[in-house]
Amino acid sequence: LFLSTINSFSWIKSNKNLSNVSSIEVEGLSEKLNLSIKKKLEFLLNQNIFFFNKQKLRKELDKYNFLDNYYVYKIFPSKIKINLIQTELLATTMRDNNKYYLGFNGKLIKQNEIESKKELPNIFGNFPIDKFISLTKIIQENNFNYESILYFYYFPNGRWDIKMKNDLKIKLPKENVTNSIIIAKKIINSSELGKNKVIDLRIPNQVILSNE
Repeated sequence: LFLSTINSFSWIKSNKNLSNVSSIEVEGLSEKLNLSIKKKLEFLLNQNIFFFNKQKLRKELDKYNFLDNYYVYKIFPSKIKINLIQTELLATTMRDNNKYYLGFNGKLIKQNEIESKKELPNIFGNFPIDKFISLTKIIQENNFNYESILYFYYFPNGRWDIKMKNDLKIKLPKENVTNSIIIAKKIINSSELGKNKVIDLRIPNQVILSNE
């Protein structure tokens, strides 16, 4: 079996034209993006399907910050199929006077690179991306209504304010954010909030409701 495998690969190498890549199929995104990326991958054409440049392919696909993952399939004798998975878009923000989407993969995506029909919250402040991703995970894990958030504001001391679309503001502490999100959710879903527009959770073991 070992010798047979070697002989088989020797045969493949000596008959490259029989298994050269003649077509590339790209799917998973919009038709426009699929076509654009497909054109960038035309260097794969006429390469042997068994020995094509995987490193170059990976390097090219990694340029697209809006991709969360991708899968490459060899369809013999001569076709490569690539399935692209777009990252979830979480918010919009500004960096160096440019508008970006922020993906769940932790990458900034220029807004002219991809279209989004979702109404996304804005992020203000000079925030570390990993801290924002951690905050969104806490929000999602506790079933807090992410779609009702208008914007996030990050303060230099490392804490967040959340402004809701109904004008409610939630002031989170720097620590114990998970517990604070749980408390805020309970207050919003109860009659305790009343006409108050601010839930202040910055002081440990205290909840301050105000109408400021």
